[in-house]
Amino acid sequence: RCALESARAFFRGRHAAYLYRAGRNLEDGELSPACMADAFRCLGKAARAALCAIARHLRLRTDVFNQLLDDTPLPVNEVSSSELLVAYTHEQLQSGQTLMGCPSRSSMPQVDRGFVTLVASDYPGIEVCDPNGHWYLADGVSGPNNLLLLTGRALSHVTAGLCPISQYRVTNENRASLTFRLVPHANAILDCSPILAAGHCIRRVYQPIPASQFMDDSYAEEHAVSSHLEEPSESQGNFVSDPSLRSVLSDPLSGAFLEDAMVLQCGHSFGGVMLKKVIEMARCTICNGEVDPSSLFPNLALRAVATVVKMEDDRRLFHNAALRKRRKDVTEHTDVLKRTGSSKVCIIL
Repeated sequence: RCALESARAFFRGRHAAYLYRAGRNLEDGELSPACMADAFRCLGKAARAALCAIARHLRLRTDVFNQLLDDTPLPVNEVSSSELLVAYTHEQLQSGQTLMGCPSRSSMPQVDRGFVTLVASDYPGIEVCDPNGHWYLADGVSGPNNLLLLTGRALSHVTAGLCPISQYRVTNENRASLTFRLVPHANAILDCSPILAAGHCIRRVYQPIPASQFMDDSYAEEHAVSSHLEEPSESQGNFVSDPSLRSVLSDPLSGAFLEDAMVLQCGHSFGGVMLKKVIEMARCTICNGEVDPSSLFPNLALRAVATVVKMEDDRRLFHNAALRKRRKDVTEHTDVLKRTGSSKVCIIL
């Protein structure tokens, strides 16, 4: 709330934007809106927590992506890779005129190149494209106490497409906003090894790539946007052409296994949050057929397979955790022996 109010006061009604990075020294005569350091720190913590939750949702370690991010706290004399954009615009903004990092109402759909983006604003005005190609107002209850989470290209790359890219556009120009982008550090290598180790299939397009090249490759960004727009939505959550077994047996919205799968009259099956959404809409999201809640019946075969795969997934996670604990114990024991041996040598000398 303080940062949004300071943005309005700082820009004093004119169209402007300010990009803040932790660790960057202000140039001579440069002024900064108030509360930027506090807002950067708070939004940074929230973005990292969201990234941990996404990792857990994918059955990965919550800290699996930490090595790709800036160190916390940030080392002295080092500028953060992540950034905070504070902007203020209003309705008098001329058609086609844009601010740095702020897409205009007439612009093409936008995507961010980082892991996740958090947006806080005083008024709603961001539409997001759903898997079926429909645009909806994502921040309808937007206010100082609400954050909008958008996923970026880097997250989609390191998860081999399991986390699709969020396409968004700004429809309300009369607003003050804070946009925090969680970005990988320049020396990071973006690869899908954690996803591969978790048993997911990986397409050839997801090859290891330096973060510096990934973030600066404007052609790749444009290609990613156009290819994503052209993808057909043939099934719920079908964002990759070669989905893994786990993705087929999981609810695309919640990630939960389809242990409650139900069959519709049209023959398509849903479960979890997607099932609730289909019932509320009274329409199948795949074939657009009408749905009668009283005609649903359990998909026993799909439920059985989902249960078996979930049990195997849990067993593998438990086994991997036990191996990591065993390696840690062995390493600590070896370190103790080394320190003990060094002490004995010193005494003998």
